[in-house]
Amino acid sequence: MSKRVFLIVLDSVGIGEMPDAADWSDEGSNTLKSIRDNKNFNCPNLEKLGLFAIDGVGGNTKAPIGAYARMFEASKGKDTTIGHWEIAGVYSPKAFPTYPNGFPKEVLDEFTKRTGCEVICNMPYSGTDVIRDYGEEHLKTGKLIVYTSADSVFQIAAHEDLVPVETLYKYCEIAREILQGEHGVGRVIARPFNDVYPFKRTPRRHDYSLLPPEKTVPAVLKNRGYSVISVGKIFDIFAGQGFTESNPTVSNDDGMEKTLSIIERDFNGLCFVNLVDFDMVYGHRNDIDGYATAMSKFDSSLGELLEKLTDDDLLIITADHGCDPKTPSTDHSREYTPMLAYFKGVNPVNLGTRKCFADIGKTALEWLGEADDELFGNSFLKEISND
Repeated sequence: MSKRVFLIVLDSVGIGEMPDAADWSDEGSNTLKSIRDNKNFNCPNLEKLGLFAIDGVGGNTKAPIGAYARMFEASKGKDTTIGHWEIAGVYSPKAFPTYPNGFPKEVLDEFTKRTGCEVICNMPYSGTDVIRDYGEEHLKTGKLIVYTSADSVFQIAAHEDLVPVETLYKYCEIAREILQGEHGVGRVIARPFNDVYPFKRTPRRHDYSLLPPEKTVPAVLKNRGYSVISVGKIFDIFAGQGFTESNPTVSNDDGMEKTLSIIERDFNGLCFVNLVDFDMVYGHRNDIDGYATAMSKFDSSLGELLEKLTDDDLLIITADHGCDPKTPSTDHSREYTPMLAYFKGVNPVNLGTRKCFADIGKTALEWLGEADDELFGNSFLKEISND
């Protein structure tokens, strides 16, 4: 019988500031609390699995059916790439570089030389605001909109009528080649947009991550003959390394539809899912109502997923960082993340606060009957098993 792991990352659903949050200017951040207090929040399935029984969250009055924990990020960062890499067994002792004052001249000069395109903006900016403020200049001059954020990203925005998406992707590939070593940002991101002022971003975003270390949980599983299926931007985050299949998505709903389809298939291995709307559409835009509504819609799909789990399936739900929509900041926040684990026969225990995200990846390996001592983290499978 095939054994499977469904690992779902609720992108940016942090559950409260970590002890070093002040070092990242994230004091008081608590993404879950900000959306949980909203009238649109209704997540009975997450509650049933133990979300509100996690240390520091509070409020659960019923005995959960799943195991649950609060996850500490050992790596130095609060971005998507470092968070996902740690889940997959990689410790990052140094944060990726950020550019609060824009990218240095030597980087942009090399980019212009290799693409033939001049750039505008070169500042930290909101993705929707930057196309509103620079979109018309971009259309008039042909210059590419280059911007960053508090995260380690080099983002290129271009109107699809002026710069075809495939051309934009080529520009991003060139930027990725340039941004290595000292300027090795976590991700280069293509941000296509269309329509007329104030313009709209399209779903054809594409992320170009740094190559992960050679050994990650997906890479180990692929090398040992397992199916390793990506849903959403997971494939991009790992630069395609370690995956046997990629399923791009245009929304959270699309991501869950694809996951519900994949669970009907017979495979042996890992289905690794990222639901990015929580972060990209709601967290970064400080849209509390939208965030709470999106969580409730996910919870409804989660109910369907729980019904489809077989006796040989392990479900783990977690996050990669926070992005509190209630704070003045529109950037990621240094927060603990939730971990909910469920399989038929699970011991519904409180695992307290785990020392790193990587315990999740090691648990997935053990569920599939595998191990790798070189990977970061410790499995908690025996702690949640009744055997």
